[in-house]
Amino acid sequence: MKIHTTYKVKIKHYNNIFKDTVMVYRHVVDYLIDVCDTHWESISEIKDSKKQQGYIENLIHATKDNPEPVYDFDSKFYKLPSYFRRSAINEAKGKVSSYRSNLANWEQNPIGRAPSVPKAGFIFPSMYRTGMYKQTDTYEAKVKVYIRNTWDWITLKLRKSDIDYINRWCSNRKQCAPTLQKRGKEWFLDFPFEENVELNDKAVTEQTIVAVDLGINTPATISVMRSDGTILGRHFCKLPKETDHLDHSINRTKKAQQHGSYKNRKLWARSKGINHDIAVKTANYIIDMAVHYKADVIVFEHLDRNGKVRGSKKQKLKMWRSQEVQGIVTDKAHRLGMRISRICAWGTSKFAYDGSGEVLRGKDAGFSNNKLCKFKNGKTYNCDLSASYNIGARYFIREKLKSLDVNSRLDIETKLPQCSKRSTCTFSTLISLNAVLVS
Repeated sequence: MKIHTTYKVKIKHYNNIFKDTVMVYRHVVDYLIDVCDTHWESISEIKDSKKQQGYIENLIHATKDNPEPVYDFDSKFYKLPSYFRRSAINEAKGKVSSYRSNLANWEQNPIGRAPSVPKAGFIFPSMYRTGMYKQTDTYEAKVKVYIRNTWDWITLKLRKSDIDYINRWCSNRKQCAPTLQKRGKEWFLDFPFEENVELNDKAVTEQTIVAVDLGINTPATISVMRSDGTILGRHFCKLPKETDHLDHSINRTKKAQQHGSYKNRKLWARSKGINHDIAVKTANYIIDMAVHYKADVIVFEHLDRNGKVRGSKKQKLKMWRSQEVQGIVTDKAHRLGMRISRICAWGTSKFAYDGSGEVLRGKDAGFSNNKLCKFKNGKTYNCDLSASYNIGARYFIREKLKSLDVNSRLDIETKLPQCSKRSTCTFSTLISLNAVLVS
């Protein structure tokens, strides 16, 4: 599979010089959106993207073979570089294509307002090589910008630490055309990189998986498991110092709000920074465990965070960065050749891993917190660890049943009725399934 990553490089000594370039680019994209929308029936009939680009270019740009284009584009945007024009064409074509798809879906099911014609918005230009961007030295580059009412080259000084990082870690990747970006008051060149990675393709019976239960109190609980139910390792990612910092930061925000300060941008920015640090450290811990055990698959719960959050733990759930953790782990795991899988999250913590039924948690079981639970047979166990067993078991149950033919699957579901409903499967179900398959 192909992996695309982007690294930003800060531009030194320049602040406002790129504003005119970005403004011209957005005006060009707005102009081309109207052109693409008007001629979309003809454009959509062309299947090759390069031929689509050539067709749009013939509509707006005069050449020796095309002296009279349909639109007077060249006089409106005088001396516009060809690479700059093609970048804008691709941007406009993508926006119109998305708009037309959304409009077709709305016409089939007209709920709400119809999608409106897109605008350029806050987009930034891609600096295609040779035409818009040249690397002149290790820490220097030239870019073509709109300056003093014309298009000219300027020399940029790039930050040394950023370039050294790219040269160290990205030397074996394919570098694509950079994009000019503004963040805050600073300007950057974003360099995209492309690499081809082969993911492992082991049989399910030979796989070692890392089953991860992401939680609010404990950032991650990990069980390393084999397909026969062997548990190779149990690990808890605990970040008590970072969690205390986050709670303290949120409490400071609450206190400020009680005294009439409602915006508190700096306080919330601090909380978000601490929260991001927790997500990064949690993801790194999961990857370290996967590398240590040479895992083939990392299994998560499919956590649907849509809808309104209610209850006493509303703020903790809102601050929970589970999606960010999964995203970071996915990017790193794919680069290492590991696969990512997700299973149904319903009931993983609700049911005991030994198949004894629903568990009692927290005050219902006589405990001061929700970390411990009590099984129906009287056993006391860590709730997150039990959930991680169930997560790994559901993955193996799904993969094993998927590899069987329909008759064999129905025969197994007759002997093990709990296999027919994945949301009630537990670790004990995997053990029973292995016994049935062996027999």
